[in-house]
Amino acid sequence: MRVLHTADWHLGQHFLTGQERTTEQQAFLEWLLLTVKAQGIEVLVIAGDIFDTQTPSYTAQELYYTFLVKMQGTGCRDIVVVGGNHDSPTMLNASRQLLRQLRIHVVGGVPTDPTEQVLHLNAANGRPGLVVCAVPFLRDRDIRLAVAGETLDDRQIRIRQSIAGHYAALANCAAVMRQREQDVPVLATGHLYAAGGEAREGAERDVHIGGLGLVGAEHFPTAFDYVALGHLHRPQVVGGRAHIRYSGSPVPLSFTEANDKQQVLLLEFKGAGAPTITALPVPVTRRLQRFHGTLEEVEADILAFDNSAFQLVAWADVLVRSDETPAEVQRRIQAVLQLQKAHVVAPRGVRHQRATEVPDLAENAIPLALLHELTVEEVFGRRVAGLPPERAATLKATFGELRQLLAEADPQAWGEAGE
Repeated sequence: MRVLHTADWHLGQHFLTGQERTTEQQAFLEWLLLTVKAQGIEVLVIAGDIFDTQTPSYTAQELYYTFLVKMQGTGCRDIVVVGGNHDSPTMLNASRQLLRQLRIHVVGGVPTDPTEQVLHLNAANGRPGLVVCAVPFLRDRDIRLAVAGETLDDRQIRIRQSIAGHYAALANCAAVMRQREQDVPVLATGHLYAAGGEAREGAERDVHIGGLGLVGAEHFPTAFDYVALGHLHRPQVVGGRAHIRYSGSPVPLSFTEANDKQQVLLLEFKGAGAPTITALPVPVTRRLQRFHGTLEEVEADILAFDNSAFQLVAWADVLVRSDETPAEVQRRIQAVLQLQKAHVVAPRGVRHQRATEVPDLAENAIPLALLHELTVEEVFGRRVAGLPPERAATLKATFGELRQLLAEADPQAWGEAGE
């Protein structure tokens, strides 16, 4: 059984100052169609965050549904789609019954009957080929109820136990155990932050309130031959266990991901047991490039930049350290950007820092130029940075819970916390 694992497409994402990613995402999906056909993929698994928001645009939905229709001509028998923290379970599930007729299995959120997450997929010969425990992003309402007066440690333990218990219940259900006895491999999905995974500061780490949803590789039952994870955008193995992996996002979603190697993962199962795993690099259509340094260094780096091997103009993050006036820095950098306009543009303009440090007038002040780059969680974290660790952790957890409640009450205004 040949399976392809991908996640974190974030269709419909707008970059920084509103730039569309449609061209890049469409290029990825066209490449994915060709790859599925060329590699003889039998099952495609998408581990959450198909869309960037809970109310995706018409264009983003068109990308998604057009791709699913085109997949019917690739020879792939089954597609498994699970919701991530950015996805709307209701929106994903709205087309579930129709897509099921095309052997596209959608689990947007945890169903009332948890065993509906267990999918039995046949091999080419019609015999059982793969069991998928299709676990979507587990929202707080899925895994716990608030307990008045509980401590931070108690809350953390209970969230971990609830997530682990959800996976254990699926692994131990009779349907899965019967397939195990027939030498059929079992794959589980997840959209969460697992201990041992490398998360960037901010939203990736805080997928469960206050960052408390951290689970370890040991919390995934040994009945799972492979765990296909989404949420962290950098491809990686969890806790040194090669069969528990994040595929990463196929398109870099921020400048912090500019140097990541985008990929999808090819799994080849030969009966029960860990699969052979091969990383398939995703072609880059647009480079995200950082130009940081003195005014002279940035000017030279931009002039030397060559983007001719790439399909789309590069997007640049430009940060200049100089004691020149902001107007002079802007004038000089815009002049070299104009010379290189066929190769690179700076979507958010040129940021300027003084080369000579000037002390902040207010303690813990956040420079205005930096504020728009921080997440809400990062700003709050800076405000409580000087407090005792236990007090700061309690406030962060409470703040995270408040954000979660507001997000569930008004998803369009707040979105879901998390990457």
